[in-house]
Amino acid sequence: MSSNSPSDRNSAPLSSPQPALSEPATARPPRLLLQVDGSASIAAFPPNRDTFGGTAYLIVEAANILVDCPAWNEATQTELQARGGVDWLFLTHRGAIGKVREIQQAFGCQVVIQEQEAYLLPELTVTTFQQTFTLTPQTRAIWTSGHSPGAACLYHSQFGGVLFSGRHLLPDPQGRLRPLKTPKTFHWRRQLQNVQTLLDQFAPETLRFICPGANTGFLRGRYLVEDGYARLKDAHERAGEQGTG
Repeated sequence: MSSNSPSDRNSAPLSSPQPALSEPATARPPRLLLQVDGSASIAAFPPNRDTFGGTAYLIVEAANILVDCPAWNEATQTELQARGGVDWLFLTHRGAIGKVREIQQAFGCQVVIQEQEAYLLPELTVTTFQQTFTLTPQTRAIWTSGHSPGAACLYHSQFGGVLFSGRHLLPDPQGRLRPLKTPKTFHWRRQLQNVQTLLDQFAPETLRFICPGANTGFLRGRYLVEDGYARLKDAHERAGEQGTG
């Protein structure tokens, strides 16, 4: 696996974060979700048709991390450049691939994907991992197979702890977070087991927010699921009610 040590662009210490105010409906992407002292932030892009309505996120810190692929156009590239570019592009699952080649060419970023799905990017230089992978001191990938063989979540320890869940955990029409079984689900039992895997790794003090990778319209413009650990625990209980069949 390759390594990277981007320059420290945002080294100011963080104070207690609060959710950012929602931007006007006419504002162009990305939408600011969390920010501390202007030195670190998380923003969300609108759903991308190329990734079946997937939502991509940008973590601005010492090394900027793009979580999944936003719609790729001049406006997106300009926004990313204005926020310091992209050092890492992390893909939560195969359906989030989008315009990876164009993003890597524009920013020279490292692309990270779980090893079982790297074959889908045969002509690109990618960084693969098995169980976990550390992108920055604040950010690590966690393999959570089930939705797809290489489905993974990304955990960012700032802001009280933020989990980017991809399609491993999604909001339902009532806005409740849960694993969702679809006709394309790779392995439902593993997906349920990996909800428990996440519960075992975190606590209310270390998981304040969850940012799902799709179905964000059910959150009514919030993108963020607050009280992350409690919502994760609720998702686990609901999964148990669904059973493993």
